[in-house]
Amino acid sequence: MLAGATGLVGRECLRLLACDDHVVEVRALVRRPLPPESRGSRVRECITDFDQLHNHLDWFQVDKVFCALGTTIRQVGSQEAFRRVDYDYPLAIAKAARARGASHFLLVSALGANAHSRIFYNRVKGELEDAVQALGYRSVTIARPSVLLGDRQEPRFGEGIAKALAWLTPLRWRPVPASNVASALVSAAHANAPGLQILENAALHTAA
Repeated sequence: MLAGATGLVGRECLRLLACDDHVVEVRALVRRPLPPESRGSRVRECITDFDQLHNHLDWFQVDKVFCALGTTIRQVGSQEAFRRVDYDYPLAIAKAARARGASHFLLVSALGANAHSRIFYNRVKGELEDAVQALGYRSVTIARPSVLLGDRQEPRFGEGIAKALAWLTPLRWRPVPASNVASALVSAAHANAPGLQILENAALHTAA
């Protein structure tokens, strides 16, 4: 299963998984139909309102789950709405898949994620990481990228500045291509190592 298949990292994950001979089917959990270029023989669209996931529990009988859901407060208008997208929905997906036998959860989190952070964004990301780890998955892989580079439909404030100054930024904080994050996650899914694996931003720069 892949949640967030229309975002920067999700699109790249879908592209890699759809042409992977080790993959039988990719269930793309989306709110609207995928664009034509994202479809394929291995891709199954699972279109739903994310508040109604309980009506489609059969979708969650999968081996591995990639979760690349994410938004910004600016896009959704409030902290409450942000938390719904970045915490409630991913956790509901993780619980539903775990209850039906999924063994590996692969999460796109963020640089600075910390459940005890004073920064709301980082705190929500950290709380989600902790909640997923408590579900009993055999394997949990968490990617913590900095600013993501790629072709966004809606540019985010400050990304242009971050890109322009990237060459001055230490690798730990440097903006990273979304394709690198996707490659690292797919590689981790194939390795399927037990336990917790954290992919920090510096390591994501070497993934290709």
